[in-house]
Amino acid sequence: MSKVKDPKLAGEGKKKIAWAEDHMPVLMRIREEFRKDKPLKGLTIAACLHVTKETAVLMRTLRDGGAAVGLCGSNPLSTQDDIAAALAEDGINIFAWRGVSNDEYYWCVDQVLNLKPNITMDDGGDLVATIHSKRTDLLKNIIGGTEETTTGIIRFRSMEKDKALKYPIISVNDAYTKHLFDNRYGTGQSTIDGIMRSTSVLLAGKNFVVGGYGMCGKGIATRARGMGSNVIVTEVDPVRALEAYMDGFRVMSMSEAAKIGDIFVTASGDKDLIRKEHMEKMKSGAILANSGHFNVEINIKELESLSASKSTVKPNVEEFRLRNGKKLYLLGEGRLVNLAAAEGHPSEVMQMSFSNQALCTKYLKENKGGLENKVYNVPKEIDIRIANLTLKAAGIEIDTLSPEQKKYLESWQEGT
Repeated sequence: MSKVKDPKLAGEGKKKIAWAEDHMPVLMRIREEFRKDKPLKGLTIAACLHVTKETAVLMRTLRDGGAAVGLCGSNPLSTQDDIAAALAEDGINIFAWRGVSNDEYYWCVDQVLNLKPNITMDDGGDLVATIHSKRTDLLKNIIGGTEETTTGIIRFRSMEKDKALKYPIISVNDAYTKHLFDNRYGTGQSTIDGIMRSTSVLLAGKNFVVGGYGMCGKGIATRARGMGSNVIVTEVDPVRALEAYMDGFRVMSMSEAAKIGDIFVTASGDKDLIRKEHMEKMKSGAILANSGHFNVEINIKELESLSASKSTVKPNVEEFRLRNGKKLYLLGEGRLVNLAAAEGHPSEVMQMSFSNQALCTKYLKENKGGLENKVYNVPKEIDIRIANLTLKAAGIEIDTLSPEQKKYLESWQEGT
């Protein structure tokens, strides 16, 4: 039971999935364990994730662990249709195609929820939000859920604070082996990839403005500097702003950055980082892109209100001709540029995020009924295990504490 754009694309999708499997040895090791032990037997897992070759490796792993799996896309432009076709041919219940309308998007969400899941797996929080607002009949079946990204966790912590959250959520996003690597190295590289694929502009010498200096913003800023850009960071958090300054970046308000920026990338998880008053100050030819989960960080309605016309000048590049005579370019319709205009994160970094997802579903089953309705961090032992497996896969050995060293760290009697 699936709906995809073109089932005939399955062959191409399977080739890409095979490539990802070759570059995700940690998740493949977990798959071997899951195939043998079937720790997810009897579970139905509903996932709302970006449909990429790496996500396909996770879906196969969950299935081999004994779960029935349903998948829909978590963003209208992030589904790779050949991957969706391959998963459908594999027998995964998938409802996803690139370019879904808003109504189609939520139809796909509903089809996955019709499977009556025991565990939800979100990237942005749309499954949980839909269950809590429109599908409350499903709550009685649900053990818990996981969340992949900052945007979803912001939502769920707000729900927890308001006592509106009706089942426990594990914040995969906050695992060290996720946010220190996926958010920083994955988003950094794939965002630059999306900008380069869609525009092919020279980054060296350009004023490159990064809106937000969380882990994603740090990765983008570092990679842009590595390409020779003059990086400017905008922030509302004084500690993060100070950190960006100490890291060697220029820090200023968006109002000031708007006057001199050539390329703007938002990565904050909040709305309206770039607004009308900023767009009016921008130089003609400025490029606008977003790496946050939802297309709200650049106020597209205000951009349209300033424009006399807009046109698609090349794939994933829209030219807005402003009434003041300037031109601004929006990438990927303001959606997350690393997936709208590229392939998303490298497989090597996604294996850590998705290994967390796989092991956290097992943890939720093992702790059924023992968790409160709140947001939990990934258990430390899972985080450490994934780090060790990743080091082993890379052929890296590290030191271990001697008994004397461990005793020294755990005691207070030895003094100086």
